[in-house]
Amino acid sequence: MNYSIAIAAALAASVLAGAAQAADHQVQMLNKGEKGVMVFQPDFVQAALGDTVTFVPTDKGHDAESIKGMIPDGAEPFKGKPGEQITVTLDKEGVYGVKCTPHYGMGMVALIVVGKPVNLAQAAAVKQSGKAKKAFEALLAEVPAGN
Repeated sequence: MNYSIAIAAALAASVLAGAAQAADHQVQMLNKGEKGVMVFQPDFVQAALGDTVTFVPTDKGHDAESIKGMIPDGAEPFKGKPGEQITVTLDKEGVYGVKCTPHYGMGMVALIVVGKPVNLAQAAAVKQSGKAKKAFEALLAEVPAGN
């Protein structure tokens, strides 16, 4: 009986330790940032499986939405409301493309890489428009090689 309790306690401790190790990456949604106007800051996030990303509307009128075709298979798409904070749990390994819907054409995009970028080719093949195309070219070039 004591052995069962010890195993249960060890399992509970390992689950809690895993949850305690998950990081929350804060991404500001800005009218003006280090890379110009209408930006996510940072616009490139390297995360671990189980981490969260919180998009903070530092300036009004911004949202964060996943881009169709730029999330891993099985990952849940997300769409925040303008001016509201949204937290996304990263439960699938791969590349996540994010846009601010009203400012997408101005290049307000971000890229999140969780573990190995297993869907990198698929994400890179998604057609982009306006300044988002150039922004994603630069962001996709930041993905570490050999993953």
